[in-house]
Amino acid sequence: MYKCFLEIGFEAELSTHEDPELLELAHEMCNEDVATRHIACAELRDMIYERGECNPYRMDDVFLLRFLRARDFIVPKAHRLLVRWCNFRIQYPYLYEGVDLWALVKIKDAYEGTLLDRPDIGRLSIFRFGTWDTSEFPVEDLVKAGVLMFDIGIRQPKLQVLGGTLIVDLEGITLRHVATLTPTIAYQIVSLLGVTTPARLKSCHIINYSWILNTFFYLFKRFIPREFYDKIFFHGYDLKSLQKHIDLECLPPRYGGTCNSHAPFGLWLQKIKKYRTAEFDKEMKALGYLVKE
Repeated sequence: MYKCFLEIGFEAELSTHEDPELLELAHEMCNEDVATRHIACAELRDMIYERGECNPYRMDDVFLLRFLRARDFIVPKAHRLLVRWCNFRIQYPYLYEGVDLWALVKIKDAYEGTLLDRPDIGRLSIFRFGTWDTSEFPVEDLVKAGVLMFDIGIRQPKLQVLGGTLIVDLEGITLRHVATLTPTIAYQIVSLLGVTTPARLKSCHIINYSWILNTFFYLFKRFIPREFYDKIFFHGYDLKSLQKHIDLECLPPRYGGTCNSHAPFGLWLQKIKKYRTAEFDKEMKALGYLVKE
């Protein structure tokens, strides 16, 4: 029975459906009014044309809603976010252009997520870079997988509204891992957390770290906007501290929780491939990805 429910969860990863309950949450969490949101989309579209600061590959309401939801339907803020998103794609095209989607299955457990999405937590995602063998593939592939994970996930209206919570688990991190972190890599990773992407980050929790954190965090701190600081929490090896912020129902057993609907990146991507639709393939190709049969 559990496997059946989990399979349903994987299939739902490709859903772009908006149900009434979601729209109620969108009003509460994103200041969205279904009756007038088309007006906000039109205002954002006009602003794009008038200011000429970016040239997004799409201008339809469905696409623009991602940015409006991420900035509580404040049109100027949504526009600034869209400009940053477009500039990021222009600056680092190698992160997606010609990237073979299914080849990134090699990332395996470096990223992990749970399929239990709640208004208070959103989608819980876990970065476990210490599981990565630096001799198997370059750090750029980790970033490519992160970009892909976001590009697929943000298609879901549910995740656009609920946002997400992040755990950065530094267990297993060595100097070999730290040596791969250039300022460019650090900026790219921070960008995925909502700096240049239409993501609603609720909080970020850093756990299982030692003195190596000083070097690790120093690289990232310079790129983190000051308004994000109050969303970042350091717990060291204290899981009780982590559990004060994230309900046990949402945490995997590894962190003392009871959630078993976890999905390592490799498995998640396999399921995306299994349940993908023609519309999904079309969207990924439009972004520049190589989608093999």
